[in-house]
Amino acid sequence: MTVALSSAVDLLRCPVCSESLTAQEQRLLCARGHSFDIAKQGYVALLTGRSTPMVGDTVAMVDARQRFLAAGHYEPIAAALAELVVEYAGTPVRVLDIGAGTGYYLNRVLDAAPDGIGVGLDVSKPAARRLARAHPRAAAVVADAWQGLPVRDGAVSVVLSVFAPRNAAEIARVLAPGAMFVVVTPTARHLGELIEPLEMVRVDEHKERRLDESLAGRFEQIGRRAVEFPMTLRRNEVATLVGMGPSAHHGDPSRRSGLIESLGETSQVTASVLVTRYRAVDQPCLATTSE
Repeated sequence: MTVALSSAVDLLRCPVCSESLTAQEQRLLCARGHSFDIAKQGYVALLTGRSTPMVGDTVAMVDARQRFLAAGHYEPIAAALAELVVEYAGTPVRVLDIGAGTGYYLNRVLDAAPDGIGVGLDVSKPAARRLARAHPRAAAVVADAWQGLPVRDGAVSVVLSVFAPRNAAEIARVLAPGAMFVVVTPTARHLGELIEPLEMVRVDEHKERRLDESLAGRFEQIGRRAVEFPMTLRRNEVATLVGMGPSAHHGDPSRRSGLIESLGETSQVTASVLVTRYRAVDQPCLATTSE
């Protein structure tokens, strides 16, 4: 069993009966006898056995994300998240990253919080294999956020959702009093130079409003920061970027490859996201800023 899973087990709960989990050799157990084996790669699958409509990232998508993020192209986004956690999360830092992918953002947040413990959750097993190696204090869990988070009530001080879906009711349940929920969403300008030439999935221009509406009644916004920066990408890096995102699930791959080949050797591309902080409406506010 990994050190990270041993440290984080107190944050987790059984996905079947909601009882607390304990670690025993290479598995996690609850008092009612439900058992979950820890894979040799270091992650644990906390699933109920019910089928899920969620489509997890493929091996190719995970590999593409690993290459692109490791090259530092989205470093300003990771830096903004780490800064927010240091400034507002308090102690002890207990982070849940929903849709954690390879663990890139969770890794940066935990580096900024030396006493922090993290749980990275993703529905994709290929992602979980990478996530298990992302950070010594980050536990990797396979789970479907829409079927319930396998995390105890009030157990975490920060929930991250970076380009990922959000189950508002469950997120509110797992947050400790005064804790914060941080969401990263693309703006309509994100990768704008590539959308039409490569027939990529377009960002909804009303995404910001729809995000707030989807969380209304459970969360209120306490800060929003725009993070926008230019990237100079080689043609192969553009292909990697396209291959790691939602556009990888859409369109004809061979046609898109041809469109990418028609680009210049380098492309100037804008990264543009909003980093928004929320708190549960029935919890005290630690700090409210316009950022």
